[in-house]
Amino acid sequence: MKLFVVTCLGALLLPHAAFSATEGGTVLLPEQGVKNLGIEVVTVEESDFQETAFALGRIEAIPGRTGAVSSRISGRLVELRVSPGDSVTADQVVAQVESRQAGDPPPVVSLRASQKGLVMHSDARLGDPVEPDKALLEITDLSEVHAVARVPEYQAGTLKPGAKAKIKVAALGEKEFEGELLRFGTAADPESGTIDAYFMMPNPDGVIRPGMRAEFSIVKSMREGVMSVPKEALQGNPANRHVYVKHAKIPNAFDRVNVQTGDTSDDRVEIVDGLYPGDEVVTRGSYSLGFAGGGGGVSLKEAMDAAHGHKHNEDGSEMTPEQAAAAKAAGGEAGHDHGEESSAPAWREKFFMATTALLFVLLIVSSVTRRSAAKETTDPA
Repeated sequence: MKLFVVTCLGALLLPHAAFSATEGGTVLLPEQGVKNLGIEVVTVEESDFQETAFALGRIEAIPGRTGAVSSRISGRLVELRVSPGDSVTADQVVAQVESRQAGDPPPVVSLRASQKGLVMHSDARLGDPVEPDKALLEITDLSEVHAVARVPEYQAGTLKPGAKAKIKVAALGEKEFEGELLRFGTAADPESGTIDAYFMMPNPDGVIRPGMRAEFSIVKSMREGVMSVPKEALQGNPANRHVYVKHAKIPNAFDRVNVQTGDTSDDRVEIVDGLYPGDEVVTRGSYSLGFAGGGGGVSLKEAMDAAHGHKHNEDGSEMTPEQAAAAKAAGGEAGHDHGEESSAPAWREKFFMATTALLFVLLIVSSVTRRSAAKETTDPA
């Protein structure tokens, strides 16, 4: 009895038409459902499409852009003005060396930076002896660096010097840099089957350092006027790809559209057939729409009727005058749904009242039964 009561209550409290999917592949959601799924759309348009190759790699300093600071005389280091990690300018005084020549006080010679850059290494300490054949500091110009990608051998043949790449440095998050292919390494790695590809990359802020890890999206080719969508919009298996397109007329409705795909870039997929410029394709929430199907709810016809205020065909299309006349003759009264609209609330109200009365009677019977059982248990006779 308790199970029956709970079941009846559940039927009353269950929200009506949480979501539904029509036979034609249109998913209808309530406004709150769209918010809960975080639905986002992008407008389809023709643009430049880049076919890309992905690779991992590292950052290296450019050979020939490293200089040393040394003394032309023997002496003793009496002042050191910089440390590893400091940036210096060309001809900046970085140290003072006291000469071994006689004098009171002995003469002091200033040591200057040979170039601008970052102090990478220092072997000097205050009071250390200084000799002309010993470098005190190492300075590297990092205004530009080499980004070295480990490119699979089978892709190396499709890349030529001058090819562009979008480069992300792991330490700097999603910020992108652009690099240009200079050359390939002298030999391939037989274990990984890759070869080093050297890209020149600007480092205007000096935040990129040698040894940092990098991700490469190397442009293999580029075509103009190609229609494509973000990868996250594409659903289904390779033999049956589809996307969800925002319905042009029905609010919170999304049509499932089969598409034929072409080439793939790092974040987009070419659409050969199935979409038109101006279509609004679901990106975020597209995967969840695939599960929004099953279980009753409003149909496409009902949604179109409610949106436009008159009758439609089962597939949501407009009725022809002949179809409207036939529906009217059958008692449908096309374009006037006042009777149906008023009967639905009345039916729900009667059902609610009847169910409430039934629950009340069941509760009374249950209470009387428990009291009778208790009285028989305590009766001495």
